[in-house]
Amino acid sequence: MLLHSISRLKNRRKGTQKVKGTVILLRSNVLDYNEIQSSVLDNISEFWGARVSLQLISSVNGDREKEFQGKVGKKAYLENWITKMVPVNPKETTFKVTFDWDEEMGIPGAFFIRNNHFTKFFLKSLTLEDVPLVGRIHFDCNSWIYPSIKYNKDRIFFVNKAYLPNETPEPLRKYREEELKNLRGDETGERQEWDRIYDYDVYNDLEDPDSDSTYIRPILGGSNQYPYPRRGRTGRAPSKKDKKYESRLSSSLTLNIYVPRDERFGHLKESDFLAYTLKSIAQSIKPGLEELFNRNPREFDSFQDVFKLYEGGFPLPTNLLDKFRQSIPAPLLKEIFRSDGERFLKFPLPQVIQDSKSAWRTDEEFAREMLAGVNPIIIRRLQEFPPLSKLDPNIYGDQNSKITEEHIINSLNGLTVEEATKQNKLYILDHHDALMPYLNRINSTSTKTYATRTLLFLNDDGTLRPLVIELSLPRSEKDELGATTKLYFPAESGVESSIWQLAKAYVAVNDAGYHQLISHWLNTHAVIEPFVIATNRQLSVLHPVHKLLVPHYRDTMNINAFARQTLVNADGILEATHFQSKYSMELTSYIYKDWVFTDQALPNDLIKRGIAIEDPNSPHGLKLLIEDYPFAVDGLDIWSAIQTWVTDYCSSYYNNDDAVCNDIELQSWWKEVREKGHGDKKDGPWWPKMQSLQDLVQTCTTIIWISSALHAAVNFGQYPYGGYTPNRPTISRRFMPEKGTPQYLELEADPEKAFLRTINAQLQTLLGVSLVEILSRHSSDEIYLGKRESLEWTCDQQPLEAFEKFGKRLEEIEREILKRNRDPKLKNRVGPTNVQYTLLYPSSSEGLTGRGIPNSISI
Repeated sequence: MLLHSISRLKNRRKGTQKVKGTVILLRSNVLDYNEIQSSVLDNISEFWGARVSLQLISSVNGDREKEFQGKVGKKAYLENWITKMVPVNPKETTFKVTFDWDEEMGIPGAFFIRNNHFTKFFLKSLTLEDVPLVGRIHFDCNSWIYPSIKYNKDRIFFVNKAYLPNETPEPLRKYREEELKNLRGDETGERQEWDRIYDYDVYNDLEDPDSDSTYIRPILGGSNQYPYPRRGRTGRAPSKKDKKYESRLSSSLTLNIYVPRDERFGHLKESDFLAYTLKSIAQSIKPGLEELFNRNPREFDSFQDVFKLYEGGFPLPTNLLDKFRQSIPAPLLKEIFRSDGERFLKFPLPQVIQDSKSAWRTDEEFAREMLAGVNPIIIRRLQEFPPLSKLDPNIYGDQNSKITEEHIINSLNGLTVEEATKQNKLYILDHHDALMPYLNRINSTSTKTYATRTLLFLNDDGTLRPLVIELSLPRSEKDELGATTKLYFPAESGVESSIWQLAKAYVAVNDAGYHQLISHWLNTHAVIEPFVIATNRQLSVLHPVHKLLVPHYRDTMNINAFARQTLVNADGILEATHFQSKYSMELTSYIYKDWVFTDQALPNDLIKRGIAIEDPNSPHGLKLLIEDYPFAVDGLDIWSAIQTWVTDYCSSYYNNDDAVCNDIELQSWWKEVREKGHGDKKDGPWWPKMQSLQDLVQTCTTIIWISSALHAAVNFGQYPYGGYTPNRPTISRRFMPEKGTPQYLELEADPEKAFLRTINAQLQTLLGVSLVEILSRHSSDEIYLGKRESLEWTCDQQPLEAFEKFGKRLEEIEREILKRNRDPKLKNRVGPTNVQYTLLYPSSSEGLTGRGIPNSISI
């Protein structure tokens, strides 16, 4: 098509024509005096000719004087800037622009834009109409344009067509290379708000050496002892006391954490509400509540006391209420205060207790949430008995389980352990090895907890039944002496029933802490950030893989930056609300040592956990050994839909394996992901070779799966299940009571009080529930899997048709999920609490819905 158009160009009569264009942009927020002043100056500058200019760049004719880069046309200007009213809230504004066109221009493939005003604006698109020979041309931009004084070169945007590097029109190649070079920067200096530089750094910004030794944490990344994925570099000054650490931002600057400008919240949002909310909890609510509870410690005495958080809210002294009103932004006040202003932190009723206040306590629900709760990715099939530890006995001593056949034989429906194992009837939720190496240190804080193993039996109706819980502690302060363990068994009455409820609570504490720091933070947020950085550094916006992946990176660097400032930092909200305490992030580094990219693919993960076996005659090529496993059943449907979409998309650009091997940008991208982004794990056989189309498809499918469905599965159920703390406590404050102790007598006399004295106190509950409510909400401008921000993200027809097919398949999956949830034979889909499994239901509305798969890790 392009060659044919060039041939026609040569036969055209010389002459200049006018080409009309339409620009859609969002004017900057007018929220303060400086913005209003700048807007006035913008209008004055229009009179003096300092306007917003655009220049088309030819994709067919090169300029001899500029190494045959595409010829640049004359400047054209946005028309009627002054007559367009500047809105108080951002909204789209349409401008006309008229370009001169002649055969020297040919077919435009890019354009320069220069902002000579004093304020920034968000450029959505440029559309050219009636371009000779080709008709309509669209440029999908979606980027902030700052005043030209902030840039060394004018901004460039390319047509919405994808090209492999060696297929790029010759006049555009140099521009393509230069733009990538600009995005990489020079690895020096502190990054500024308007910068667009993507670069790497280690996690040396979680602690504050200048403040207090209490807040010192290890640097994560760059060492064998503490390996970690890389984060985006900010270039902030080093700490004064220790130059290895990056200085922390002061509280007044919390929202000014650098990420490349187009990665920040607010690119199309009316406000950074999420950011302000996190900031308010970390800097206003948390210190205020800590001050209150330090003066007047409070406890929940009964489950009814906990229910009051949802029925009436939490009362606060007038002076503290006034303090919060002064320090918390107005939009957030409406969220956390009742209209009468007398109660604080009145929470919506979590789904797990909406239908019944007590069903969460059942063994069936306890086990069901391992398959259909907020952390359904840990349970595995038991393939050896007793459960064995993989910890080095030379370092940790004997860590193998002490469960014997005699302990469980009467609960196996007449089977022996060997028979139950062969029939795939035994399963385990095992947090022992992940926690034991850190348990002495963790329990040296206010935490008092165990490393847990839970054995379960698969009933004939597809549900799981807990058999035994093993609670383990290091035998002494010397890890090499092994573990001491105690076993607890299901009981329905008396003090034994209360002890069993406590044993399940210790398991839930392990699982909740592992979920938040590992399943959620490490295995989605942290591991994806290097892919975001490498994609923008090595793959041009013209590259088909860039166009495929970039929607799945939206807001990820930004939410991660806020997390480092307020959530996962030293003395942050997660340390204050989870049992790992000050060892939270250090423990994630320990777990990252065993992270393998290819294991993140859902089929590989299910096979590795023994939950599925390969079966070419089964859907998705796998047979699930727990047929009613909602996460796996829905997940495999979503995985296959993503894989089909990625296969169709990539096949339209890569004809064979050689095309993948010869793609210089793709190979540079994959090399950088491994050697820089995940540099601490670069040496190993666990990375795809990127030598075939299959490698590319599997890699991109895995990235999209992690960024969308996996994150949705472990994030948006946090409030539905964890919003009621007794169901998923995150802290245990004392050990299991022993006979003859006051704690045991308390357990006999008042089981609810003893239970609540063991798990989260009121302060930890208020902070934790506040956090998970925020993290479980969908924003109003969320973009879900199968949707795109722009309908014209590419002009390539085959990918557009494949994407439409992908969207229709996701709609089918939604209907299939609803059908499964109505099937009474599938008991794990709903369970005793009557909470349907919808965490992998693709679409959602705004708010706390417990469903919906956003394209990216945006919260």
